[in-house]
Amino acid sequence: MKDNYRDLRVAVLGGGTVGAQVAHRLLEGAAELGSRSGAGLSLIGVAVRDLTAERSAPLPSELLTTDAHSLILQADIVVELMGGIEPARTLILEALGSGADVVTANKALLAEHGPELFDAAARVGAQLYYEAAVAAAIPIIRPLRDSLAGDRVTKIMGIVNGTTNFILDQMDSKGLSFDAALAEATALGYAEADPTADIEGFDAAQKACILSSLAFHTAVPLEDVYREGITAVSAEQIEAAKKSGHVIKLLAICERSFDTATGREGVSTRVHPTLIPRSHPLAAAHGANNAVYVDAEAAGPLMFYGAGAGGAETASAVLGDVVSAARRHVAGGPGVGESTHADLPSIPLDHVASRLNISLVVKDQPGVLAAIARVFSDHDVSVETLHQSASGEGASGSETATLVIQTHSALEARGRETVDALAANPVVVGVTNVLRVEG
Repeated sequence: MKDNYRDLRVAVLGGGTVGAQVAHRLLEGAAELGSRSGAGLSLIGVAVRDLTAERSAPLPSELLTTDAHSLILQADIVVELMGGIEPARTLILEALGSGADVVTANKALLAEHGPELFDAAARVGAQLYYEAAVAAAIPIIRPLRDSLAGDRVTKIMGIVNGTTNFILDQMDSKGLSFDAALAEATALGYAEADPTADIEGFDAAQKACILSSLAFHTAVPLEDVYREGITAVSAEQIEAAKKSGHVIKLLAICERSFDTATGREGVSTRVHPTLIPRSHPLAAAHGANNAVYVDAEAAGPLMFYGAGAGGAETASAVLGDVVSAARRHVAGGPGVGESTHADLPSIPLDHVASRLNISLVVKDQPGVLAAIARVFSDHDVSVETLHQSASGEGASGSETATLVIQTHSALEARGRETVDALAANPVVVGVTNVLRVEG
C-alpha cells in the first residue's frame, strides 16, 4: 500500500444478490484488496430500498441506508448494482459529476445511455468501469478496450446469455422440448419468473451493443441491433442440427464489414439462433456458461469462456474494477475516455451476407428438385448442400419428402425473398424452419 495515501471511500448502490456479495467481500478482504490497490478501501455504506430485506451475504445494519444521494457525495468510488434505467442513470451522473469513479454492471443502462455516461465521465476526468456488464466473471471488456486497442477486431461471436444457453444445451443433450427445458431452467434459478428478457434475446442484444461499440470504436445504438429469441427453436430443429454435425446457439454477432448498398465500411450487430459446427470452440459452451470468440487481424482467433452469471461470479468482475479505480486514484491523472472516433454506421440486416439452412417439406414427385433449384437460381442464391429424406403422407394423401438445403453466403434480403418464394411454390408443402449458419 502506498505510504500516507488516504483510504478511498467506496459506496455501493444496491443490496441485491450482487450488491450484497460485493459489499461483503469489500469488508472481508479489505486488507488484501487494499494491498493490491495501493490505497486502503473503506466501505462507507450500501444504499438499499428495504433496510429489513434478507441479503445473500451478511452486512452490518449500520452500513445500510436508503439515502443514496448522501452516500454518493461522500464517496471516491461508487459501485452501481441497482439495475434498470432509473434511478441508476441519475445516480451515476450525480456520482460522476461529483468527481467519483463509477463501477457498474448495468448492461441495459450502458446499451441505452452509454455515450451520455462516458461523456459525463470525460468532462470531469472521472472513469466509468463496466467489466461485469457483459459475461460476468469472464474478462472481455478489458481485453477489447486495452489489450486489443492496437489491433483491428474484425468479428465477435458470443454466447452471452446463460439462461438461453442452458435451455438450448438441455434440448440438445437431453432431447427436451423448449417448454420442458425452460421449466428446468426456472426450477434451478437460471430463468426469472418472467424470462422474456432472456428467451426473446433482449439481454443478449444489450450486451452485443456494448461489445460492438467497444470493439469497433464507435457508438452503436441499441435500436440498430437486430434481435431474434429462441422461442421458435423446436426439438426437431435441434435433432436435425445434431444429425448434420451442428449445434444451435443463441449468438451475439458483431462484425466489421462493408455495406453492400453504399460500399461504405460499417458494423453489423445482431442476435439470433445460429447453427455452428460441433467442432467450433463455441459449441463447447455447455450449461449456463458464456463464451466469447474474438477474431482480430494480428492476434487471430481468441476464445474467452466461463461463468456468465451469478452473484459471486459477477462480484469478482466488479471488485476487479474497484481495484482498477483505486489504482487510478493512487497514480493520479484523469480517467481514460472511451474510444469512439471511428463513427462507423450500422449496416441494416438486409445488407449483410449470411449462409442459411432451410428445411422444406415438398411433394415427392418428379421435377421437384428442378423446381426448387429454379427458385434459388432466380434469386441468385447458390446451394452448397442438399439432403433429402422421406417424410410420409401429406394432408392431401400424396407422398412427401423433406429437403434440408444449406446455401452459400448471400445477402439477407435475397435469402428472405428466396424463402418466401419457396413457401409460395406449388411443389412445396411448407417451409419448416430457417436458421443462419456460422463457422
